[in-house]
Amino acid sequence: MIEFAKFEKIFIKTHPELNEQWVQDRIAEDPKILGFGDVILKDKERIQPRAGRLDLLLQEADSNRRYEVEIQMGATDESHIIRTIEYWDIERKRYPQYDHVAVIVAEDITSRFLNVISLFNGIIPIVAIQMNALKLGDKVGLVFTTVLDQMTLGLVDEDEEVQETTDRAYWESRGSKKTVQMADKLLDIARKFDSTLELKYNKFYIGLTKQGISNTFLTFRPRKSALIFEMRLKRLPELDQQLEDAGLDVMDYQTRWGKYRLRLQPTDLNKHEELLTRLIQEASKLADG
Repeated sequence: MIEFAKFEKIFIKTHPELNEQWVQDRIAEDPKILGFGDVILKDKERIQPRAGRLDLLLQEADSNRRYEVEIQMGATDESHIIRTIEYWDIERKRYPQYDHVAVIVAEDITSRFLNVISLFNGIIPIVAIQMNALKLGDKVGLVFTTVLDQMTLGLVDEDEEVQETTDRAYWESRGSKKTVQMADKLLDIARKFDSTLELKYNKFYIGLTKQGISNTFLTFRPRKSALIFEMRLKRLPELDQQLEDAGLDVMDYQTRWGKYRLRLQPTDLNKHEELLTRLIQEASKLADG
Protein backbone atom coordinates (compact mmCIF):
# COMPACT_ATOMS: atom_id res chain seq x y z
CA MET A 1 0.00 0.00 0.00
CA ILE A 2 1.34 3.39 -0.99
CA GLU A 3 1.90 5.62 2.02
CA PHE A 4 0.65 9.21 1.88
CA ALA A 5 3.25 11.88 2.64
CA LYS A 6 2.37 15.46 3.50
CA PHE A 7 4.72 18.05 2.06
CA GLU A 8 5.30 21.50 3.51
CA LYS A 9 5.35 24.37 1.05
CA ILE A 10 8.17 26.82 1.68
CA PHE A 11 9.10 30.15 0.09
CA ILE A 12 12.70 30.37 -1.00
CA LYS A 13 12.66 34.16 -1.04
CA THR A 14 12.28 34.23 2.75
CA HIS A 15 14.19 31.04 3.53
CA PRO A 16 17.27 31.51 5.74
CA GLU A 17 19.44 29.03 3.80
CA LEU A 18 18.06 28.65 0.28
CA ASN A 19 18.20 31.35 -2.39
CA GLU A 20 17.97 32.01 -6.13
CA GLN A 21 21.49 30.67 -6.73
CA TRP A 22 20.47 27.35 -5.18
CA VAL A 23 17.47 27.12 -7.54
CA GLN A 24 19.62 28.05 -10.51
CA ASP A 25 22.10 25.30 -9.63
CA ARG A 26 19.34 22.68 -9.38
CA ILE A 27 17.98 23.56 -12.81
CA ALA A 28 21.48 23.65 -14.29
CA GLU A 29 22.13 20.15 -12.93
CA ASP A 30 19.00 18.78 -14.59
CA PRO A 31 17.34 21.23 -17.04
CA LYS A 32 14.64 18.67 -17.87
CA ILE A 33 12.86 19.47 -14.61
CA LEU A 34 11.41 22.59 -16.24
CA GLY A 35 9.32 20.36 -18.51
CA PHE A 36 10.80 21.28 -21.90
CA GLY A 37 11.84 17.72 -22.73
CA ASP A 38 15.38 16.85 -23.75
CA VAL A 39 17.18 20.14 -23.18
CA ILE A 40 20.79 20.79 -22.25
CA LEU A 41 22.50 23.64 -20.43
CA LYS A 42 24.19 25.91 -22.94
CA ASP A 43 25.33 28.65 -20.55
CA LYS A 44 24.86 29.99 -17.04
CA GLU A 45 25.06 33.60 -15.85
CA ARG A 46 25.55 34.58 -19.49
CA ILE A 47 26.85 38.14 -19.76
CA GLN A 48 24.61 40.43 -21.81
CA PRO A 49 26.08 43.58 -23.39
CA ARG A 50 25.09 46.50 -21.13
CA ALA A 51 22.23 44.45 -19.68
CA GLY A 52 23.43 42.27 -16.83
CA ARG A 53 23.48 38.46 -16.87
CA LEU A 54 21.04 35.90 -18.25
CA ASP A 55 20.40 33.27 -15.57
CA LEU A 56 20.29 30.21 -17.83
CA LEU A 57 20.47 29.49 -21.53
CA LEU A 58 19.06 26.10 -22.51
CA GLN A 59 18.90 24.41 -25.90
CA GLU A 60 16.88 21.45 -27.16
CA ALA A 61 19.26 18.56 -27.74
CA ASP A 62 18.07 17.75 -31.25
CA SER A 63 16.82 21.05 -32.63
CA ASN A 64 17.74 24.72 -32.93
CA ARG A 65 15.37 25.96 -30.21
CA ARG A 66 16.85 27.91 -27.32
CA TYR A 67 15.27 29.01 -24.04
CA GLU A 68 16.38 32.22 -22.32
CA VAL A 69 15.47 31.50 -18.69
CA GLU A 70 15.15 34.14 -15.98
CA ILE A 71 14.51 33.09 -12.36
CA GLN A 72 12.85 35.23 -9.70
CA MET A 73 12.12 34.47 -6.09
CA GLY A 74 8.77 35.66 -4.78
CA ALA A 75 6.18 37.34 -7.01
CA THR A 76 6.77 38.54 -10.53
CA ASP A 77 7.21 42.25 -11.08
CA GLU A 78 7.57 44.74 -13.94
CA SER A 79 11.36 44.87 -13.89
CA HIS A 80 11.52 41.09 -14.20
CA ILE A 81 9.39 40.91 -17.33
CA ILE A 82 11.37 43.75 -18.92
CA ARG A 83 14.65 42.01 -18.15
CA THR A 84 13.39 38.67 -19.47
CA ILE A 85 12.23 40.14 -22.77
CA GLU A 86 15.39 42.22 -23.09
CA TYR A 87 17.65 39.15 -22.70
CA TRP A 88 15.50 37.21 -25.18
CA ASP A 89 15.76 40.05 -27.68
CA ILE A 90 19.54 40.33 -27.31
CA GLU A 91 20.05 36.59 -27.84
CA ARG A 92 17.77 36.35 -30.88
CA LYS A 93 19.55 39.27 -32.55
CA ARG A 94 23.00 37.86 -31.80
CA TYR A 95 22.08 34.34 -32.92
CA PRO A 96 19.20 34.58 -35.44
CA GLN A 97 19.83 31.02 -36.67
CA TYR A 98 18.11 29.72 -33.52
CA ASP A 99 14.45 29.67 -32.52
CA HIS A 100 14.36 31.63 -29.23
CA VAL A 101 11.80 31.42 -26.41
CA ALA A 102 11.71 33.72 -23.36
CA VAL A 103 11.07 31.87 -20.09
CA ILE A 104 10.08 33.36 -16.73
CA VAL A 105 10.36 31.18 -13.62
CA ALA A 106 8.95 32.62 -10.39
CA GLU A 107 7.52 31.47 -7.07
CA ASP A 108 4.36 33.48 -7.61
CA ILE A 109 3.01 34.22 -11.09
CA THR A 110 0.46 36.92 -10.31
CA SER A 111 -2.77 37.36 -12.27
CA ARG A 112 -1.77 40.92 -13.16
CA PHE A 113 1.51 39.64 -14.50
CA LEU A 114 -0.27 36.98 -16.57
CA ASN A 115 -2.55 39.62 -18.05
CA VAL A 116 0.44 41.71 -19.09
CA ILE A 117 2.53 38.97 -20.65
CA SER A 118 -0.55 37.51 -22.37
CA LEU A 119 -0.54 40.69 -24.44
CA PHE A 120 2.95 39.83 -25.71
CA ASN A 121 2.30 36.15 -26.32
CA GLY A 122 1.98 35.44 -30.02
CA ILE A 123 4.32 38.34 -30.84
CA ILE A 124 7.03 37.37 -28.37
CA PRO A 125 7.28 33.62 -27.68
CA ILE A 126 7.10 33.62 -23.90
CA VAL A 127 6.54 30.93 -21.28
CA ALA A 128 5.71 31.53 -17.60
CA ILE A 129 6.51 28.80 -15.07
CA GLN A 130 5.47 28.82 -11.45
CA MET A 131 7.89 27.13 -9.07
CA ASN A 132 6.85 25.49 -5.81
CA ALA A 133 9.39 24.39 -3.20
CA LEU A 134 8.17 21.44 -1.13
CA LYS A 135 9.82 20.18 2.05
CA LEU A 136 9.64 16.70 3.55
CA GLY A 137 11.78 16.18 6.61
CA ASP A 138 15.18 17.66 5.87
CA LYS A 139 14.78 17.39 2.08
CA VAL A 140 13.47 20.01 -0.35
CA GLY A 141 12.13 19.39 -3.85
CA LEU A 142 11.09 21.73 -6.64
CA VAL A 143 7.94 21.42 -8.75
CA PHE A 144 7.60 23.49 -11.93
CA THR A 145 4.19 24.17 -13.47
CA THR A 146 3.73 25.97 -16.80
CA VAL A 147 0.95 28.52 -16.32
CA LEU A 148 1.39 30.32 -19.65
CA ASP A 149 2.74 28.45 -22.65
CA GLN A 150 3.98 29.73 -25.96
CA MET A 151 1.02 30.43 -28.20
CA THR A 152 0.44 27.60 -30.67
CA LEU A 153 0.63 28.94 -34.18
CA GLY A 154 -1.99 28.07 -36.75
CA LEU A 155 -1.25 25.19 -39.07
CA VAL A 156 -0.16 25.92 -42.61
CA ASP A 157 -3.51 24.87 -44.05
CA GLU A 158 -5.37 27.22 -41.67
CA ASP A 159 -3.71 30.10 -43.51
CA GLU A 160 -4.39 28.58 -46.90
CA GLU A 161 -6.63 31.38 -48.11
CA VAL A 162 -3.69 33.81 -48.13
CA GLN A 163 -1.32 31.42 -49.89
CA GLU A 164 -0.71 32.30 -53.49
CA THR A 165 -1.58 29.38 -55.76
CA THR A 166 0.85 28.46 -58.51
CA ASP A 167 1.04 25.47 -60.85
CA ARG A 168 3.19 22.48 -61.66
CA ALA A 169 5.31 24.39 -64.17
CA TYR A 170 6.29 26.89 -61.45
CA TRP A 171 7.70 24.11 -59.27
CA GLU A 172 9.37 22.32 -62.16
CA SER A 173 11.19 25.60 -62.82
CA ARG A 174 11.95 26.38 -59.18
CA GLY A 175 12.94 22.79 -58.47
CA SER A 176 13.16 20.32 -61.35
CA LYS A 177 10.90 17.90 -63.17
CA LYS A 178 12.63 15.02 -61.41
CA THR A 179 12.00 16.34 -57.91
CA VAL A 180 8.36 17.23 -58.69
CA GLN A 181 7.92 13.67 -59.92
CA MET A 182 9.18 12.54 -56.51
CA ALA A 183 6.20 14.35 -54.98
CA ASP A 184 3.97 12.42 -57.41
CA LYS A 185 5.39 9.12 -56.19
CA LEU A 186 4.89 10.03 -52.54
CA LEU A 187 1.34 11.09 -53.37
CA ASP A 188 0.76 7.64 -54.90
CA ILE A 189 1.82 6.10 -51.59
CA ALA A 190 -0.49 8.42 -49.64
CA ARG A 191 -3.38 7.51 -51.95
CA LYS A 192 -3.14 3.91 -50.76
CA PHE A 193 -4.67 5.20 -47.54
CA ASP A 194 -6.87 7.95 -48.98
CA SER A 195 -7.67 7.88 -52.69
CA THR A 196 -9.15 11.41 -52.62
CA LEU A 197 -5.83 13.18 -52.03
CA GLU A 198 -4.48 15.57 -54.67
CA LEU A 199 -1.46 17.85 -54.90
CA LYS A 200 -1.96 21.58 -54.51
CA TYR A 201 0.76 23.87 -55.86
CA ASN A 202 1.28 26.84 -53.54
CA LYS A 203 3.96 29.48 -53.83
CA PHE A 204 6.07 28.26 -50.89
CA TYR A 205 5.30 24.55 -50.88
CA ILE A 206 3.28 21.80 -52.53
CA GLY A 207 0.53 20.68 -50.21
CA LEU A 208 -2.38 18.28 -50.34
CA THR A 209 -6.12 18.61 -50.68
CA LYS A 210 -8.69 16.10 -49.55
CA GLN A 211 -11.94 16.37 -51.47
CA GLY A 212 -10.97 19.93 -52.34
CA ILE A 213 -10.06 20.95 -48.78
CA SER A 214 -6.46 21.65 -47.80
CA ASN A 215 -4.89 18.98 -45.60
CA THR A 216 -1.15 19.52 -45.21
CA PHE A 217 -0.16 16.56 -43.07
CA LEU A 218 2.36 16.04 -45.87
CA THR A 219 4.14 18.87 -47.69
CA PHE A 220 6.74 18.91 -50.44
CA ARG A 221 9.38 21.47 -51.36
CA PRO A 222 11.15 20.47 -54.58
CA ARG A 223 14.73 21.65 -55.02
CA LYS A 224 16.99 21.18 -58.04
CA SER A 225 18.40 17.82 -56.98
CA ALA A 226 16.43 16.86 -53.86
CA LEU A 227 12.96 17.03 -52.34
CA ILE A 228 12.28 18.40 -48.87
CA PHE A 229 9.55 16.12 -47.54
CA GLU A 230 7.65 17.08 -44.37
CA MET A 231 5.36 14.79 -42.35
CA ARG A 232 3.23 15.83 -39.40
CA LEU A 233 4.13 13.19 -36.84
CA LYS A 234 4.71 13.17 -33.10
CA ARG A 235 8.40 13.02 -32.34
CA LEU A 236 9.40 9.69 -30.82
CA PRO A 237 12.87 8.37 -29.90
CA GLU A 238 12.20 5.07 -31.66
CA LEU A 239 11.22 6.90 -34.85
CA ASP A 240 14.35 9.03 -34.64
CA GLN A 241 16.36 5.82 -34.39
CA GLN A 242 14.61 4.23 -37.37
CA LEU A 243 15.37 7.22 -39.55
CA GLU A 244 18.97 7.28 -38.39
CA ASP A 245 19.43 3.54 -38.97
CA ALA A 246 17.97 3.90 -42.46
CA GLY A 247 20.60 6.51 -43.31
CA LEU A 248 18.06 9.09 -44.45
CA ASP A 249 19.03 12.75 -44.49
CA VAL A 250 16.99 13.99 -41.52
CA MET A 251 16.72 17.75 -41.06
CA ASP A 252 15.70 19.56 -37.86
CA TYR A 253 12.40 18.44 -36.36
CA GLN A 254 9.97 21.37 -36.50
CA THR A 255 8.75 21.43 -32.91
CA ARG A 256 6.42 24.35 -33.55
CA TRP A 257 4.65 22.57 -36.40
CA GLY A 258 5.12 18.99 -35.17
CA LYS A 259 6.81 17.86 -38.39
CA TYR A 260 9.66 15.61 -39.39
CA ARG A 261 11.67 16.95 -42.33
CA LEU A 262 13.62 14.72 -44.71
CA ARG A 263 15.86 15.70 -47.59
CA LEU A 264 15.18 12.95 -50.11
CA GLN A 265 17.21 11.99 -53.16
CA PRO A 266 15.48 10.22 -56.08
CA THR A 267 17.09 6.90 -55.10
CA ASP A 268 15.62 7.14 -51.58
CA LEU A 269 12.08 6.49 -52.78
CA ASN A 270 12.82 2.96 -53.94
CA LYS A 271 15.45 2.20 -51.34
CA HIS A 272 13.26 3.26 -48.39
CA GLU A 273 9.79 2.72 -49.84
CA GLU A 274 8.67 0.43 -47.01
CA LEU A 275 9.71 2.87 -44.27
CA LEU A 276 8.26 5.89 -46.07
CA THR A 277 4.99 4.02 -46.59
CA ARG A 278 4.72 3.27 -42.86
CA LEU A 279 5.42 6.89 -41.98
CA ILE A 280 2.91 8.25 -44.47
CA GLN A 281 0.29 5.80 -43.21
CA GLU A 282 0.84 6.96 -39.62
CA ALA A 283 0.70 10.65 -40.63
CA SER A 284 -2.53 9.94 -42.52
CA LYS A 285 -4.08 8.31 -39.43
CA LEU A 286 -3.15 11.29 -37.26
CA ALA A 287 -4.57 13.72 -39.81
CA ASP A 288 -7.88 11.86 -39.81
CA GLY A 289 -8.00 11.83 -36.21
